[in-house]
Amino acid sequence: MTREIAERITTEYMKPIYGFALKRCSNAEDAEDLTQEICLKLYRVMLIRNDIKDVRKFVWTMAHNSLSNYYRGKQHVGIGVCINEFAEVLPSDVNVSEDIIKAETENRLHREIAYLSKLQRKIVIAYYYENKKQDEIAESLGIPLGTVKWHLFEAKKDLKKGLDTVRQASELKFNPIKFALCGSSGAVGTKGNNSNFFRSALSQNIEYAVWKEAKTINEIADALGVSPVYVESEAEYLEEYGFLTKQGNKYLCNILLDEPTTELNRMHDEMYQQAAKLFANELFDELSASPLLNDENYIVCNHMTDIVNGRPVWKRDNNFILWSLIPYIAALSGEAMMDNSISFEEACTVRPDGGQNICYASVIAPNAIPPMYFDSMLNWCGPMWNSKGKLTLWQIDSEWSAKRADDNYQNRVARDLTLLQHHFENDRLSEDEYAYLAESGYIKTYGKYNGEHFAALKIVQIPSIEAKRKLIAIGDKIKKMHKEEFDTLKEPFVKAVMDATPKQLRKMQAYSIQYIFYADGWFILHCMKELVNNGKLKLPTEEQKKSLSTIIVPNE
Repeated sequence: MTREIAERITTEYMKPIYGFALKRCSNAEDAEDLTQEICLKLYRVMLIRNDIKDVRKFVWTMAHNSLSNYYRGKQHVGIGVCINEFAEVLPSDVNVSEDIIKAETENRLHREIAYLSKLQRKIVIAYYYENKKQDEIAESLGIPLGTVKWHLFEAKKDLKKGLDTVRQASELKFNPIKFALCGSSGAVGTKGNNSNFFRSALSQNIEYAVWKEAKTINEIADALGVSPVYVESEAEYLEEYGFLTKQGNKYLCNILLDEPTTELNRMHDEMYQQAAKLFANELFDELSASPLLNDENYIVCNHMTDIVNGRPVWKRDNNFILWSLIPYIAALSGEAMMDNSISFEEACTVRPDGGQNICYASVIAPNAIPPMYFDSMLNWCGPMWNSKGKLTLWQIDSEWSAKRADDNYQNRVARDLTLLQHHFENDRLSEDEYAYLAESGYIKTYGKYNGEHFAALKIVQIPSIEAKRKLIAIGDKIKKMHKEEFDTLKEPFVKAVMDATPKQLRKMQAYSIQYIFYADGWFILHCMKELVNNGKLKLPTEEQKKSLSTIIVPNE
């Protein structure tokens, strides 16, 4: 049946149907609801059927069926008249297609209730499903009775409009994205790494849905093809912790999210490969030839192997030392040449659990080739700086080291630094404390000799500020020499990244880009890969993995 004919018939029967409902309902409001239900169902069924021979009979059969459902619902909640008293008005045979349409309509109605505002949803559920009176609802919600009536009126209009709306879900409904990388730049809070907030597909896809365009809860729900009720609570939680911002009633992504193309990844790989080839090889050669490498006034890392005549016998492993020095110098050298126009405080988010950081995440499109060494980056964490008292502990986790960074990392490192401070000051530690430092990879213990513990430092120690500056100066010289080449390498990549960054994230992105070729995980990874692949760096032993790429230095 055409839309015009269906509308004409529905309009023609609207008043008679309301009279029919008014005689059988306990109040005018219920009669209005029943009339709306009958007319809506009538209109929808007529649109899909072309075999209605007797319109009058069809209309009143549908009206009686809807009435029976109305009474059945009242009986279910203990209100109204028993359905058996109205058996004479029920048809002897129930049209199966009408039952299907009824179920579908009810499902759509439930869906549309979820699209109401939180307050409207509470009022509608209380009134229609819990059969509470309007004054009861007003009292329980602490709002005026007039407000309840107004919301019920508005909700009816919104529900009717929603039922007539065909909601369009995006591809995210059946093909959700998944974060390939998610981490933190800065200090995490008591809830740990930012990846802990994005363990569900829902939270990840909410962020993605509002990455480039602000959306309301209902618009996000439409895009994801889920109920707004679930989106609402998750979005509120993400906003509370700073991963979303709110503009009026719309949410917007507040994490450094990227979805690079194959071309952008190619630019990324070429940039880092060429820069690492220039820097890493020259740094390795200069360090290897430098007298500083074997001078204990500048680098301390001794493995005690035996006790001879009451004295410890030490052994140095320069390959192991370079596993720490090269990434450390790569990260800290050249800082005077950096563009520091955007401060961390301007770009970061302060979170209610004490975290102060930038959250970053990557999505790899199914048709995009991921960047080189992407699998290695999945096992990467750092550089990590932790200071306490007179010392700073610097580390990276990589595919070559043991995994040390976890949600308890910062609390654990605070204790580690306290114990190491005592160790360097020759304060006596307990046997348990020595055992703990050994298990954590900082020292190797050899038990007692003449009543004293013998322990060798397994990590690299730079014992003075002067030693630190001389070592960093080697990297400074190399970066200064290649600055023009580095700037040329990164210029097209930086432009492409900024062009692809949504407006609200550009300051955050610009801050991050400042660190390319400095304290930059990708740069350090490419440097280490370059030296491992060309055989200059030998792979660490299993015993060395807990201690690898760890340096302790004095605070300036």
